[in-house]
Amino acid sequence: MKTEEILQLNKAGWEQSAERFFGRTALPELGPFAPTENDLDLFGEVANKKVLDIGCGSGHSLQYMGNNGAKELWGLDLTKKQIETAQELLQEQRALVMLYESPMEENPGLPRDYFDIVYSIYALGWTVELEKTLTHIHRYLKPGGMFIFSWEHPMHDRIKRVDDSFILDKSYLQEGPEYNEAWNNTVIIPHRKLSTYINTLVTVGFEIEKVIDDVVLPNVATEGNNHRWYSVDKAKLIPATFIIKARKK
Repeated sequence: MKTEEILQLNKAGWEQSAERFFGRTALPELGPFAPTENDLDLFGEVANKKVLDIGCGSGHSLQYMGNNGAKELWGLDLTKKQIETAQELLQEQRALVMLYESPMEENPGLPRDYFDIVYSIYALGWTVELEKTLTHIHRYLKPGGMFIFSWEHPMHDRIKRVDDSFILDKSYLQEGPEYNEAWNNTVIIPHRKLSTYINTLVTVGFEIEKVIDDVVLPNVATEGNNHRWYSVDKAKLIPATFIIKARKK
């Protein structure tokens, strides 16, 4: 399936399902069972910074940045519904707000060598063309600017629950687009090894500062949690989330 076809399929899936994700996995959260920005302080001081959110969703991470003093709030997202929601959420921000409905594989008119911070919270893994997307991100950043992203750990969907056990259900080594089980096979998300993310960042010119796959478990699991996609039982075996901080040379 071609890139354009996958993007159209995923856009349709998100337009239909966007509302159930409004406000979920947004800063200061970085992903399921992961330490938060409050724990890690990856971004540091964001006051007066120009920030760009790749896959901004409902705008809640941009709202967090604005509430912490960011000077300009830019975002792009594949879906019209998400952008409209973000525009409404951010309308009272004092910072400049610029939002674009666009796939991350394309530059919808974003400036080059402009941003202090680019980030993507649980969105980058949707890209159909990773190197192309990371090349755009590298160009958006000022020299010395930082890029931080989180995504589902690539081992997470390789392991499946069967009765009271977990089994390795798919090859970690086999990369490529796959219909996603968590979305009932209605969208396509490429599977990539962790090393692919790291090596592609290096290829396009980033320096890796941190790779984090620590697990933070709740004191008490909610009822029925162990039957969910992100379960405490699975998180005891394998991280649900990985986080990478990189910098433009």
